[in-house]
Amino acid sequence: MPSMLSNLFRFIIKRKKWWLIPAIVLIILAAILIIFAGSSPLSPFIYAMF
Repeated sequence: MPSMLSNLFRFIIKRKKWWLIPAIVLIILAAILIIFAGSSPLSPFIYAMF
């Protein structure tokens, strides 16, 4: 996994695809939200958002 992330960041830096950074951060934050709140009482509200 760390090699995949390092390859991704090297790609972003080398190709100057700076617009990918906010998209990746949002995807990671959404995944964390779904994983940690999936078993909580907030889960019906989170699934309604997506």
